[in-house]
Amino acid sequence: MAGLAGQRERITGTLYSAVLSDVMDSLGLMNQALRPFVRPLDDALVLFGRARTGLYMPRYQVEPGEDPYAVEIALVDDLKPGDVAVFACGGPTERIAPWGELLSTAAQVRGAAGCVTDGLVRDVKPIRAMGFPVFHGGIGPLDSKGRGKMMEMDCRVVCAGVEIAAGDYVFGDADGVVVVPEAAAEEVLAKALEKVAAEDRTRDELRAGRTLRDVFDSFGVL
Repeated sequence: MAGLAGQRERITGTLYSAVLSDVMDSLGLMNQALRPFVRPLDDALVLFGRARTGLYMPRYQVEPGEDPYAVEIALVDDLKPGDVAVFACGGPTERIAPWGELLSTAAQVRGAAGCVTDGLVRDVKPIRAMGFPVFHGGIGPLDSKGRGKMMEMDCRVVCAGVEIAAGDYVFGDADGVVVVPEAAAEEVLAKALEKVAAEDRTRDELRAGRTLRDVFDSFGVL
């Protein structure tokens, strides 16, 4: 799969979340799109990379001597180029806000591809100025300390309704976020590129004046 990660520029320049979702539907992978409340901070940015997952649980206090950020810091410091931090907070939530400017800075310096969370984010103006792709479940000024804590990293999580394992591929754009299971990634990518080519032909024919019925009968793409 290292080769697939190396095609990130081609993938983000050619593919989009809708075509990946359609292809996965055709393969029986019908629950791979995060719920629509997860939105990009910047609609112009596209995210693609391998998931590094973190599981959050609600907290209501910090014990004396406890480091509430220990697992979170370990995950961010271990991000590799092309990784996507996926922080599962049981969202939608009004109180767990795990991501902000400083984590974005640390992740960007390590070459990470972005962050996806169903929790809240803050510091949105500096993150947008950085050009770092972040997909969030809401915006708020809260600190996660005393409200939520990452309990485990690189484990299987459910984020915005989708089960995600570390190593799965995550793609996000203005339409939303989809997750491509690692085992299916090469097949999904190949079929998605084929579908994009068919959609391009369909668009050209429609612009030339052919009816939607004729074009659909010819190419089977809608």
